[in-house]
Amino acid sequence: MIEIRNCSKAFGEIHAIDHVLMEIGERQIFGLVGTNGAGKSTLLRMAAGVIKPDEGEILVDQEPVYENEKIKQQIFYISDGGYFPQGYTAADLKDFYREYYPDFMTDRYSKLMDQFHLDEKRRISSYSKGMKKQLLVIMGISAGTKYLLCDETFDGLDPVMRQAVKSLFVSEIMNRDFTPVIASHNMRELEDVCDHVGFLHKGGILLSRELEDMKFHIHKIQCVLADFLHIRRITDIKHRDLYPVCNAIFIGIHTDSKKQVITVKMQVFRKAGNFQLAKDLRILRIGKVYGE
Repeated sequence: MIEIRNCSKAFGEIHAIDHVLMEIGERQIFGLVGTNGAGKSTLLRMAAGVIKPDEGEILVDQEPVYENEKIKQQIFYISDGGYFPQGYTAADLKDFYREYYPDFMTDRYSKLMDQFHLDEKRRISSYSKGMKKQLLVIMGISAGTKYLLCDETFDGLDPVMRQAVKSLFVSEIMNRDFTPVIASHNMRELEDVCDHVGFLHKGGILLSRELEDMKFHIHKIQCVLADFLHIRRITDIKHRDLYPVCNAIFIGIHTDSKKQVITVKMQVFRKAGNFQLAKDLRILRIGKVYGE
């Protein structure tokens, strides 16, 4: 289990993580959802022991992760950008990770390279963005670690490969003690694979729940505007923090200027939230509410 205990991290005047309290259970696929700049990468780097929190602590299997080599050997971190030493081939990268991770599975690596049709003798610099992502996933699985931390790993993968990676994660969980954590700005990428999801916003966790429970509470609302010129302000809803206002988290929005109708999809945690939203945004009428 990964325990994040009241952690904060700032870079100068920027508070990337603000008193986050969260637990990630074992043998489940955990999704960390947030917009760009929400603090996902910083939180994953702290969980991997790459950087130290300014406040609080992170425990992995009840031990502090920072500067703990034994625990770090059970964590494989895939960063958003990825880094490969100059001139390295996939085979060179395999040898590099095999030195650090004692449980590295060479046979598993070879099978996955064949499955994803990657040439281990080819220089990684000649790989496409998607191929580099696939290679890092293969290394992460083959390392034999208990935890795999993925930062925007699905970004750059085509739909077929994205589904193949998701199936690979599920297969690993069924066959060994394995917990992948996937950070993404896109909820749609995670909703068909994750067991548990945490929403990160402005450096803080808004909520952390089982995905099925969250789906039950998603409402799709069709609203008629009092003044259609007011639509500009409602479109800006995605840049606001709705949680303190109406106990809701913005998910998506669609506007139809011809019909003067706006559709808002959001996560609502109490029925009154819908009507508070309508009052706050000066909406005349809520046409349809699904999920109540």
